[in-house]
Amino acid sequence: MNLIPFWFIVIAILWIGFFVLEGFDFGVGMLHQVVGTDEPSRRAVINTIGPLWDGNEVWLIVAGAAMFAAFPGWYATMFSGMYLAIVLLLAALIVRGVAFEFRGKHDTGRWRRTWDVLLTGGSVLAPLLIGVALGDLLHGLPIDANQEYTGSFWDLLQPYAIFTGITLVLICLLHGATFLCLKTTGDIYERSGVMARRVAPFTGAAVIGFIIWTHVTASGTFFLNLVELLAILAVIAAVWLVYEHRDGFAFTATTVTIAASVGSIFVDLYPNVMVSSTNSAYNLTVHNAASGAYSLKAMTVVVIIFLPLVLLYQGWTYYVFRKRVSASDFQPAAAAQAAPAREPAAESAPVSQPGPPQAHGGS
Repeated sequence: MNLIPFWFIVIAILWIGFFVLEGFDFGVGMLHQVVGTDEPSRRAVINTIGPLWDGNEVWLIVAGAAMFAAFPGWYATMFSGMYLAIVLLLAALIVRGVAFEFRGKHDTGRWRRTWDVLLTGGSVLAPLLIGVALGDLLHGLPIDANQEYTGSFWDLLQPYAIFTGITLVLICLLHGATFLCLKTTGDIYERSGVMARRVAPFTGAAVIGFIIWTHVTASGTFFLNLVELLAILAVIAAVWLVYEHRDGFAFTATTVTIAASVGSIFVDLYPNVMVSSTNSAYNLTVHNAASGAYSLKAMTVVVIIFLPLVLLYQGWTYYVFRKRVSASDFQPAAAAQAAPAREPAAESAPVSQPGPPQAHGGS
C-alpha cells in the first residue's frame, strides 16, 4: 500500500484542523479589546477561549511533527528557508500565550493594557505569518537542485503570499466574531454581532479574490475545483447569515470557509509540497521528500490508534465548557445584581444556555 498520498492528506487535515479551531481563538484575541469595553467584559471575552486555546495550538505542533516524520525533505527546506519568519511566529504565539496568563496577575490598568496589546498583536501576527508561509509553498520559492532554499527573508514576502496571510487574518476575525455571538450574552453579544457585520463584506471579498488568485496560480483550467468553489459559496453564505443574525449557522459557514480556503492550497499544491521558482524540475514533491515505507507504516499505526482518542478528548472538552459567558460573572455581586445581562434572541443553532463560565487562563 502506498502511504505517501495518505500522509499528505493527514498533514493537510492537521493544518485545516488547526485553523478551524485556533482560527476563532485568533479572532477572539483580535477582538477582545473592541467588544470588551471594560475589564469585566474583556475578562468575559478572554474566558470564552480560556479553557480551549492551548489545546487548539496542539494541532500546529502535531502538523509540524507530521511533516518532519513523513516528509523530512519538505520539513528541512521549508523550516530552514523560513527560519526568521518561524522565529517571529513562535514569538507571537509565546507572547500571546503569556498574555492569557499574566494579564490577570496585577490589577493596575497599565499592566492589563500592555498585555491586551500583546495579545491582540500576537493574534494578528500568527495567522498572517502562517498564511504567508502557506502561500509561498504554492506560489514558489528559490530552491535549487539539492532541495536547498537559496533566497532571503524578503523573498518570502511575495504579493500572493502576503494576500494569503491577510485573507486568513480576515477569516479568523469573522470566525472569532461569530464564535463570540455563540458564547456571550448582553452587550458583548451585541457588539460581537456588530463587528461580525462590519468585517463580513471585507472577508467575503478577500476570500473570493484569494480563491481566484490561487486557481490562476496553480491551474491552467478555467473552472474552479470543488474545494475552491466550496470556499466561495461558504463565505457568501457566511456574509448573508451574519446579516440575518443566524449565529449558529454563520459560525458553521465561517468554519467551512476557513477549512476550504486552507484546503484549496493543499489541493492545488499536490503532488508538490514546495514549488521551486528557480526551475520546476527542482520542485519538492510527495515522492522525493517522503520518508521510507517502514517509517510511514509505523506512523500510520500510531495515528490510527491515538488520533481518535485525541479527537474524543477535545470534543469532551468543548462539551464541558459549552456554556455562555457574561460580563456580569466578572463584576462584584452588587453590580451584577444591579445590571443583569440581556439574553440574545433565540437562534436555530444548537448552542448552550447561559451559565457561569469555567474560568481558565487570562482571567
